[in-house]
Amino acid sequence: MSDAPAKMPARLAAREVAGALARAGFRALFAGGCVRDHLMGREPADFDIATDATPEQIKTVFPKARGVGEAFGVMLVRHAGHTFEVATFRKDGPYQDGRRPTSVTFSGEVEDAHRRDFTVNGIFEEPESGTPVDHVGGSADISARVIRAIGDPHARIAEDRLRMLRAVRFAARLGFAIDPLTAAAIRAHAGELRAVSPERVGEELRKMLAHPARATAARLAEELALDGAVFGAQGSAGAAARLTALAPTSEWATALAAWMLDRAEVLRGGLPRPAPRESAAAVADLRTRLTLSNHETDALHSLLAARDAVLGGRGGVEDAHDFESLPLAARVRWMARPGFDAALAVVAAEAPDLAARVRADADRELPDRRLPAPLLDGNALLAAGFRAGPQFKVLLDLALDAQIEGRVRTTAEALELARAAEATAP
Repeated sequence: MSDAPAKMPARLAAREVAGALARAGFRALFAGGCVRDHLMGREPADFDIATDATPEQIKTVFPKARGVGEAFGVMLVRHAGHTFEVATFRKDGPYQDGRRPTSVTFSGEVEDAHRRDFTVNGIFEEPESGTPVDHVGGSADISARVIRAIGDPHARIAEDRLRMLRAVRFAARLGFAIDPLTAAAIRAHAGELRAVSPERVGEELRKMLAHPARATAARLAEELALDGAVFGAQGSAGAAARLTALAPTSEWATALAAWMLDRAEVLRGGLPRPAPRESAAAVADLRTRLTLSNHETDALHSLLAARDAVLGGRGGVEDAHDFESLPLAARVRWMARPGFDAALAVVAAEAPDLAARVRADADRELPDRRLPAPLLDGNALLAAGFRAGPQFKVLLDLALDAQIEGRVRTTAEALELARAAEATAP
């Protein structure tokens, strides 16, 4: 089967892939999240296909299929502008690393359904008719709006401890409750999440905090004692006011900062916010615990610094300035710094009136959040006879501040200002 020249709807393309397997004599079913979403009245964006065809047999039907986990029976099939995971029905062997089985055995669909994590993710679907094929009671749990482990929840968690965080993410995202026995098993094993690699915990947390239901997920993670593996210390479930106030489109790093601050407020009993050095240490710790990238780490540092600048003396920080009373140039420089708008999103939950005023000021003074091109640069100073040295930055900053505030409007005026400043320098 060759790729169609134009991309067709994902469901239709997936049906054609499953149909090709069926015509070749194999059983092929939709599997996992796409079935769950369909039963909930949502049109899935991605479709996974489970089949009794082995990887070698899949290749006979789709010669260009690419193996991404052939030992586990997983192949990638490209068709009509979409890429589908086509996996052979399998039964997992023993788990020894809390992540993946030591071996797999190709099996039938019933065994394959029972190896999966939660009942709502263990349902199959006939591609042509849309009829559910449910060996684990997932359809009933979707109707009851429950996340329930398939079989023994302790065994499912022992196989892959990350399933504890996945249960939280699914429950929050779908608006479901977690089955009491599954929740009890998560609480019993919550400390074992620390044994999961930081990369995997970080990736799951990215998915969790990138969704608008992030505040619900955070509170549920705290209730189930999973936050200790994320932050190093378990807290008590709080109101998550900052997380709740974020816009649905907020980046996940902004949500992480908001959750960190929500927790800090609860743990500190409402005491003044931590000093910048404490925040920096907390970010450094998260970088290690979640394998944050340089970009994500910088985003957290920038957001927290901008938040402290905007809040100023609020929250009990001694000797802090009042942001609104700063000179225009100082305010504009903050407005142009990375993390400023993300910080305002967090401040909106702490001091909404202040956040609204500062945002209005920023939209008026620096709508594109970029400093203006400077009238004066180092080359102009050298051409005017200034001697290169550390004072260059001081003079350029003075000139840019004056430009921002409208006190100089031409390069000549900026040079005149620089000369006057140099003449009066100690």
